[in-house]
Amino acid sequence: MPVVKTLEGGGADPDGNRFHALLLDRVDSTSAEAARRAAAGAPSGTFVVGGEQTAGRGRRGRSWHSPPGNFYGSLLLRPACRPADAAQLGFVAGVALAETLAAWVPGSQAVQCKWPNDILVAGRKIAGLLLEGSTAGNGVLDWVIVGMGVNLRWCPADADGQFPATTLTAEAPAVDVDASTFLAQLSPVFAAWLDRWDRAGFSPVRTAWLNRAYRLGAGIRVLVENETLEGRFTGIDDTGAMLLDASHGIRVVTVGDVVSARPLPA
Repeated sequence: MPVVKTLEGGGADPDGNRFHALLLDRVDSTSAEAARRAAAGAPSGTFVVGGEQTAGRGRRGRSWHSPPGNFYGSLLLRPACRPADAAQLGFVAGVALAETLAAWVPGSQAVQCKWPNDILVAGRKIAGLLLEGSTAGNGVLDWVIVGMGVNLRWCPADADGQFPATTLTAEAPAVDVDASTFLAQLSPVFAAWLDRWDRAGFSPVRTAWLNRAYRLGAGIRVLVENETLEGRFTGIDDTGAMLLDASHGIRVVTVGDVVSARPLPA
């Protein structure tokens, strides 16, 4: 049974497929559209994919330039977990994106996960993630939206100099992947990791993410709101927070605190 199915109007899939894809030529933001559909009662697994975004957004309110040619998708989930555990879904998505890209990019370890929410190829940014969530009045988690942007054919020329951008086309010239093809490849991988997370919790996801972690065991500089931390990146804890072996012991850095994480200068 296929995992992906295009729906007219975004209604529930009577076949019970894990994801229900809604493909839009143009949208302000796939995450904004997914949130609107969540508020209207859309089912878990609704996957909004846009050919172009006119108001895409990244972490900390940054705009995300989103011309045609890349993959822009937001997956609505209604997980039966505590709000505190919802951040684990960012790592589920990171592993799924990395494994999907690795199927096309030469070199088994070329694709890496950069904490907390980027995917790199040989140190160049190819994809980013953004999680948004909502709780009901009683504090129970209502929904989570996993927003994803993947540079398939285009990337900004003025990207961050520390992590210059790249595209799948540049890294794997022998393949030409469009958004629909990427969605078809990503969906079964993502569904499998969600099933594993549902059954076994965060531990296997954490292990898989760490196997691809950028700068694991190496020096890193982390900018948080009010200070700069330096130390050795030793891993992530059960919530997905970074464990940094700094001069005064292990520091726990949460996703919400971080501004940026970069290698220590040589």
